[in-house]
Amino acid sequence: MGPGKKEWKDAPKPILVDPTDAIVKVLKTTICGTDLHILKGDVPAVTAGRILGHEGVGIVEEVGSAVNNFKKGDHVLISCITSCGKCEYCKKQMYAHCEDGGWILGHLIDGTQAEVVRIPHADNSLYPIPPKANEEALVMLSDILPTGHEIGVLNGAVKPGDIVAIVGAGPVGMSVLLTAQFYSPAQIIMIDTDESRLELAKKFGATQTINPAKNDVLKIITEQTKDGVDVAIEAVGIPETFNICQDIIRPGGHIANVGVHGKSVDLQLQKLWIKNITITTGLVNTNTTSMLLKTVESKKIQPEQLITHRFTFDQMLEAYEVFSNAAREKTMKVIISNG
Repeated sequence: MGPGKKEWKDAPKPILVDPTDAIVKVLKTTICGTDLHILKGDVPAVTAGRILGHEGVGIVEEVGSAVNNFKKGDHVLISCITSCGKCEYCKKQMYAHCEDGGWILGHLIDGTQAEVVRIPHADNSLYPIPPKANEEALVMLSDILPTGHEIGVLNGAVKPGDIVAIVGAGPVGMSVLLTAQFYSPAQIIMIDTDESRLELAKKFGATQTINPAKNDVLKIITEQTKDGVDVAIEAVGIPETFNICQDIIRPGGHIANVGVHGKSVDLQLQKLWIKNITITTGLVNTNTTSMLLKTVESKKIQPEQLITHRFTFDQMLEAYEVFSNAAREKTMKVIISNG
């Protein structure tokens, strides 16, 4: 309802608009850090009255005449990115920039924090859920796991033997941590001011943790490495955390920005130009979702470990309160179930 204003209320049930649409009954959804950025006013394209949410699993209730891959009753994973599959960007697997889609759910059209949602381009924007799959775990595949993997790990070019620093131990930072381990880095250093999240990071595979509120990050990394880290992944979205990445990166290294920034950062180009580093940014394309789905099925990764709180739909505002106060509530990821 505008910056700082949110309501939980009845809305008209969505209907098919295009023959490529599907109507999905949402069984489980969650709240993303991006939703909090929207509520702060950081994403002005979101207009008052928008239903938020771009993650979830559900059951297909109805499909348009041009939908071939799904039918009524199918259990599906909803991707945060809508893909037409036909435009120039989709053909490059840059689904985030689809000319008739991209990140539109809970942004430019109504999203998944509702009992029912309309999914455009359903054939390319939904994934079938295998029988007996852990549907709570799969909610993590809507956004945070592919985001961490694609925009953090792949953009950061993590490779065997690398020293990787992840700045921000929130849900996306933890997703970076989980998926970075596919590529056998020598060390993964998690940097965050929340001690409870740092403890969780150790359980998830971090080899070291640093609290910048209590320690000089640059001093520690300078002492423990030859000349910095190979990959620094920014997973918060504030100038202070981007500065840490600039300080600790070694020559030839990669800074992968994953965080959603609401204001500009100070790019230290006068120091970085000579270091042959690569800086990447990105919005998740979800082109690795199918692969990640297989890793969850095989228990290679277990993203359900990220879930700390569970709510029902009528507790939506309480869920927002808990997620918004993550440090106080020790919140990582919430699941909100329809019934």
